[in-house]
Amino acid sequence: MPTLLVFTGLMIAAATFAAMLWSIAFPARRLWPPKRYTIATPILVWVPTFTLFGILIALGVTEWGNLPIPTWLRFGVGVPLIIAGNVVVWSEAAKFGVAQTGGAKGSLRTTGMYRYSRNPQYVADIAMIVGWSVLCASAGASLVGFAGTAVLIAAPFAEEPWLKEQYGSPFENYMATVRRFL
Repeated sequence: MPTLLVFTGLMIAAATFAAMLWSIAFPARRLWPPKRYTIATPILVWVPTFTLFGILIALGVTEWGNLPIPTWLRFGVGVPLIIAGNVVVWSEAAKFGVAQTGGAKGSLRTTGMYRYSRNPQYVADIAMIVGWSVLCASAGASLVGFAGTAVLIAAPFAEEPWLKEQYGSPFENYMATVRRFL
């Protein structure tokens, strides 16, 4: 297992998870979503995100097939999850805009995949991580992927108080009718 990549991936996930937990525990002093969207916000959001995904890819390639997962399962489950996750993430990000996806204020989205899940982009990211972990059958990618998934599960809990502040009763009505994940 490429130790440096695993360590780096776990540290990025741990720091991000800690920021989510802080934001959940102290919503008035939250780190996510950011109180102000500045020129530094995209760097603070996207550099760790894409670095973590890059580490997952690198671990999967370097440790390809080191877990005993049958080939039919790897390709039959992994590839569809990766494709479906990418379709959802990129189609919703295109509608939402990169800035709003990265924490900028915007409009409340309740259409598209947001009719079925309050967090379709997180669900899709999780699908991509699980799909990649299954496809590459890598112990290191699975470990870092598990940590990344924990961050994605925590993120909505950090965001919801902010969304209630921003959108009030329309968001509360939306919460009452649409599930958090699936």
